[in-house]
Amino acid sequence: MDRVNKIISLLENGQHKEALSEYNVVLNSGLPEEKYLLGEELYQYGFLDEAKALIEDLLKIYPEEGELLVLLGEILVEAGQEEEAILVLEQISEQDANYGQSLLLLADLYQIQGLYEVCERKLLKAKEILPNEVIIDFALGELFSEQGEVTKAMNAYEMVLKEESEIAGVNIHQRMADLLSSSGAFEDALIYYDKALDEKLEINTLFGYAFTALQAGYNRTAIEKFNELKGLDPEYHSLYLHLAKAYESEEELENSLEAVKEGIKQDEFNKELFFYGGKIALKLGMVEEAEQYIRESLALDPGFTEAALTLNKLFFQQERYEDVVELISQLEFIEDEEPQLLWDAALAFDKLEEYSYALDKYENAYNFFKNNEAFLLDFGYFLIEEGKNDRAAEIFKQLLKEDPTNEEYLDLLERLTEVQN
Repeated sequence: MDRVNKIISLLENGQHKEALSEYNVVLNSGLPEEKYLLGEELYQYGFLDEAKALIEDLLKIYPEEGELLVLLGEILVEAGQEEEAILVLEQISEQDANYGQSLLLLADLYQIQGLYEVCERKLLKAKEILPNEVIIDFALGELFSEQGEVTKAMNAYEMVLKEESEIAGVNIHQRMADLLSSSGAFEDALIYYDKALDEKLEINTLFGYAFTALQAGYNRTAIEKFNELKGLDPEYHSLYLHLAKAYESEEELENSLEAVKEGIKQDEFNKELFFYGGKIALKLGMVEEAEQYIRESLALDPGFTEAALTLNKLFFQQERYEDVVELISQLEFIEDEEPQLLWDAALAFDKLEEYSYALDKYENAYNFFKNNEAFLLDFGYFLIEEGKNDRAAEIFKQLLKEDPTNEEYLDLLERLTEVQN
């Protein structure tokens, strides 16, 4: 096997031309053992076309050899040729010693394609053949987890834990914790996060622990863990917003705003942080700062309607109706995605005595709020003020259908009817 070692040495030294020359010798006249070993080595080094050619040449001599078919299947998967890999792997007979390995590879391929039932059948068949292979239990856990079958996934992961706490670089306790957390079983998830962290302090595990604690309502624990994570990796951007929320839940608004500020230093393009900072600043009575934060969030995303609506509420409180109109005119939004902005515009134009614009916005907003009592009241009174009594009567008739004994609506409708007559 000296030629195989020579080719690998040449490749490692960057002598690709010389390596190719030696490779062609092996491909054309090498012994089967040389071709197989070189194919394996080249596959590991990422020379997929060359490895594939060697294995395909061997299959001309040994067309039913499972070990060759498995290796070719792996090469094809690595090359992104999944369909071809499936055709190759399906050729391996059940009597072949490599059949179990082929089932595992096929299961991976079918899972990628979303064919979960086929994948499960392949894995369960592999389990029958290789009952002690813990990798199969892990694969079943991954499959069931992807499908949201929590109980089945947990059972499979428990089987893995009988042999290993980590497999394929994955901490099984963390996997179980993440699964439980995503399914809403926060209390149970925290138990597994504890176990995972006891085994290895890892920042993603720590984040999962802190985030789950926050969801479970353990705000002090969440604060402690998020701060621990911040100490380990202050550039872990995701922590700051959740840390701010944890502080807010504990009514520590100054600390919440400080967490936002720290987060913005790390990620100045995070619109959610700016927006959240604005909301906290409002709670602290820091109106100017709040407006600035929310405007920054809108500068990052002009279609961020939640921020726009919050800013509009501030403008209405301050009777800044021109600012409402200006803000809405600058937004990149589709009206049917956030019709509240139509309602806001109608109210603002009314206050600015630009009644034709107000009417247009009210009519457009009506398509979305025809069952909203508060909107119908605003619209109805606006119509009365504009002398559009017929249309106003229609609106109050609609309100009475929902609340037939409402004396205010009855009285207004009676007066409108008298005017019409």
